[in-house]
Amino acid sequence: MLGFSRGERDILVAVVIVKILLFPAYRSTDFEVHRNWLAITSNLRLSRWYFDTTSEWTLDYPPFFAYFSYLLALPARLILEKGTANEILQLSRLPVETWATVLYMRMTVLISELVLLFGVLRLAEGPGSGRYDRIIGLSIAMHPGFLILDSIHFQYNAFLFGLMAWSLVGAKESKPVLCAGAFATLLMFKHIYVYLAPAWFVYLLRAYCFPPGSSTLNIPRLTAIGVSTIVPFALALGPFIYLGQLDQLGKRLFPFTRGLMHAYWAPNVWATIALVDRLLLKLSTRLTFLKISATGIASTSRGLVGDTNFAILPDIKPVECFILTGLTQVTLLTELWQKPTYKTFLRSIAQCGFASFMFGWHVHEKAVMLVLVPLSLLATEDWNHFRAWLIASVAGIYSLFPLLFNAAETPVKLGYSLIWLGLVYVNLRRSVTPPLSTMTNRTITWLETIYLSAFPALQLGNSLVPLLIARDKREKWEFLPLMVTSVWCSLGLMWSWARLCWASATAMQTSKTPGARKRL
Repeated sequence: MLGFSRGERDILVAVVIVKILLFPAYRSTDFEVHRNWLAITSNLRLSRWYFDTTSEWTLDYPPFFAYFSYLLALPARLILEKGTANEILQLSRLPVETWATVLYMRMTVLISELVLLFGVLRLAEGPGSGRYDRIIGLSIAMHPGFLILDSIHFQYNAFLFGLMAWSLVGAKESKPVLCAGAFATLLMFKHIYVYLAPAWFVYLLRAYCFPPGSSTLNIPRLTAIGVSTIVPFALALGPFIYLGQLDQLGKRLFPFTRGLMHAYWAPNVWATIALVDRLLLKLSTRLTFLKISATGIASTSRGLVGDTNFAILPDIKPVECFILTGLTQVTLLTELWQKPTYKTFLRSIAQCGFASFMFGWHVHEKAVMLVLVPLSLLATEDWNHFRAWLIASVAGIYSLFPLLFNAAETPVKLGYSLIWLGLVYVNLRRSVTPPLSTMTNRTITWLETIYLSAFPALQLGNSLVPLLIARDKREKWEFLPLMVTSVWCSLGLMWSWARLCWASATAMQTSKTPGARKRL
């Protein structure tokens, strides 16, 4: 089977079986979102796709994903009975959740994940691959984040990251046209990846068009990369430009009227600031000099859907998030500009992912995969990268747990994540050498161990609080588990980001002073 060893084949088969057994499991409203997109694209003319409001789950992904939905609908019409196909592709205001619909939609996710599997295996077998690259590739293909987000919650994240993996194949194999074209295609599938675009722009420019030491711009290469970028955009947007619908497309893709934070706080900087704001509000009766905002008292920073207002601290605006994210990314891309190698490119992707996740506007918890996937590809570089991967993986995966809030899914998400983490950790730990045993290094490792050891207690508390709420009807505690989870996970992700920044700074310093010894 595709050159897999017997052990790899057995693990992959076991994972597929688990995912099939999860077909009847919990599914979020995203299930009906994507089913409705199949109905929209298969029943309506293209000119009506981004105008339809039959269901509240309107089409709000870029055109390539709309085309993808159209293609997913074709087998339903071709191979299924007429009645079954009609119910799956029914344009309805109400959700359609028959067993045939669930089975069909779940299968589309499972099959689309092959794009990721083939992509990461190609990365693992390309030039310059190490002995642990195959383990990393398979670990990404079987990542708990994809199990939670796609196989249970319901989305197509593995498929989309598969497209990103093929773009990375182009970077690793020195095929800039493939690198640029695959990433442009990805952007036209889901525009959230634009957060990572600065890393692609700098890498392609510096590695192929204007490399360090060069005094002239390589016009032929720039033209080739430009054409490979423009063609996917033209194919995706061309029909809607012709129809004069670019403005409507923009309104669907960029709904800036949403609040700073999602209903469940993503574990980022804003979650920590929201907690500080709530604590200051509690102290405002004693600290009378604090000015209280009336709108902030009942704000959605308590976990409700809508605009976010702080009670004490100044409100954050979209433009401020955009500027903060952009400035942070520009600063962190310095290393890539000076040294445009494949490994530096991966580190810059992770840096852009961190910056957008930590400072972005209305960030969803699912966006943590923009951090976890590139970090996985760097896990065996050295001790800094390994510890950054470990802490981010634990915090990032756990931050996705609240998406599956039914008790029935708890053993699955916990068991699968622990098995995955244990297998991957044991294998990757052998690839790195611990730092020198100094007081600083021992203290840092000790603090990280304490942080990681707190997650079992966090899970226990999150399990008990709902029982207390149900018993004593203490509604004011209802958001407590989500808040604690978000803030605690945000601390781990921020520390992981600090580790990565330190690794970047160390690499830059080492490149300036050959032979320098890394100590952290």
